[in-house]
Amino acid sequence: MRAYLVFFLISFSLTVNAQQGKIKALVGGTLIDGFGSDPIKNSVILIEGDRIKAVGTIETLPVPANAEVISTEGMSVLPGLWDMHVHTMINGHADYTYWDKTYPPLFKDVIMPSSAHQLLMAGVTSARDLGAPLEESIAVRDAINNGEIPGATLYVSGPFIQKKPYPGTEDFRWGVNGPEDGRRKIKKLAKAGVDVIKLIDQDQMTMEELRAVVDEAHNNNLKVVAHGHRPEEIRRGLTVGADCFEHTGLSSSPRYPDDVMTMIKERTADMSQGPLFWCPTVEGLYNYEYVRDNREKLDNDSWHRGLPDTVITDIKNSIAHPDRLPYFQLTPSRKPTLKTKIQQLLDAGVVLLVGTDSGIPMKFHSQSTWNELDVWVNEFGIDPMYAIRGATYWPALWMGVADEVGTVTPGKYADIIAVKGDVLRYISLLQDVDMIIKHGKQYK
Repeated sequence: MRAYLVFFLISFSLTVNAQQGKIKALVGGTLIDGFGSDPIKNSVILIEGDRIKAVGTIETLPVPANAEVISTEGMSVLPGLWDMHVHTMINGHADYTYWDKTYPPLFKDVIMPSSAHQLLMAGVTSARDLGAPLEESIAVRDAINNGEIPGATLYVSGPFIQKKPYPGTEDFRWGVNGPEDGRRKIKKLAKAGVDVIKLIDQDQMTMEELRAVVDEAHNNNLKVVAHGHRPEEIRRGLTVGADCFEHTGLSSSPRYPDDVMTMIKERTADMSQGPLFWCPTVEGLYNYEYVRDNREKLDNDSWHRGLPDTVITDIKNSIAHPDRLPYFQLTPSRKPTLKTKIQQLLDAGVVLLVGTDSGIPMKFHSQSTWNELDVWVNEFGIDPMYAIRGATYWPALWMGVADEVGTVTPGKYADIIAVKGDVLRYISLLQDVDMIIKHGKQYK
C-alpha cells in the first residue's frame, strides 16, 4: 500500500507539472503590448503555465514543436483590460434602496461572483471593486485568486469611508466620527486585507478627520480613491494627498472652476509625487439617452450570466421605463459638459484611467468597459492607444502590480485578449472579444 501511494503521488505530480508546463503559442496577430509603441505585426507569444515565456514575431521567435498553436491571424492582440471603477455588489437595478434591503444575502455566493464572471467574459481580466461589504469583498476576491470561481482579478476596497452612512447602508458604508475613529476604521480594513481605500463625501468631514483617514491609509501602504463630485471634494482631496479621483462630477456645471484647475496643475507639476490619476466614468452618463431610446443593450442577455431568473426578472422590471428613472433625470443637462471637463483634465496633465461605475442603473458589467473606451475615442477624440493604455498599463502601475500584469511582457501573467480586426481603428470591436486568456487559462 505504501509503495502504491508513493507511485500515485509521483504520477499525479508529473501530470500536474506537465499540464502546468505545456506551452501555448499565439501566432500571427498584431500585438498592442501596452507600452504605447507601434504594434508588432505577425506576433508570436509563448505562454508556459500561467506566465508569458517569450514575445517576438514569426520571423524572430520559433514556435516549439510541442506547443499548442492558437492562431491570432487577422486579430488585434492586447493585454487583458482593466476596469478601475466597478461595483460588483450591484448589477444594473434601478432602485438602490430596494436592492440594498433585498439582496445582501446573495452578495457573496451569487451577485458578486456573477459580476466578476461577466467582467472576465467581456475581456476585463482585472478590476478595482469600490464599495461593498468587507467580508463578502475579501471572500469573493480570494475565491477568484484561488481558482475556485472564474472572474476578473479583483482589487477591493471593502466599505466606502464617509462622514455618515446613508440609512440602511451601514454594512458597506462606514462613517467617521473624529480622527481617531477614522484611523481605527482604516486599520480594521488594512488588517482585513483590502487593496485600496474608497473615500466619498470627504467635503463633509473635518480636515482633521480627512487627514487621519488618508495618512493612516498611506501608513498601511494603501492608496486612497476619492470622489470628485463636488469642487470642495477635489480641493480637500488634493490637499491631503488622495491618490486618484473618481467621476467627472460637478453635476451640470459646464467646467471645473479656475481655482480647482490651478490646484490640479500644481499637483501634476510636482512629479516627485508621480502622475495625478483620474477615473472619469463618463459612459453611463453619456450614453443614457441613447440607451433610453434604443433598448437593445438592455435586452442583451450577456448580463444574465450567473444570475437566477428571479433576479434577472427583478432587474428587468426595475428598468422597464428608462425615461422615468430619477437617477438620470438631470443627465441630459450633464452630458454636454463631459467632454469639456475631460479636456480640462487632459490639458492639465492628468493621467486618465478607464473606469465605468459598472453596476449603476442600466449599466452592466458585461458591457460597460468597451462602451467607456468607445466614448473616449469616438465621441471625445482621445487617441485609441492612449485609451488602451488607460485600460492596461496605467491601471496596473497604479495598483502596484505592473511587474505582474498590464503589458504583454515575458515573465508577467498571461492575461491576454484578442479581437478580429484592427482595434486601433475600430475600438468598438471590444464589445465582442474573441479570445480571453487569464493567468494562462483560456476562457474563450
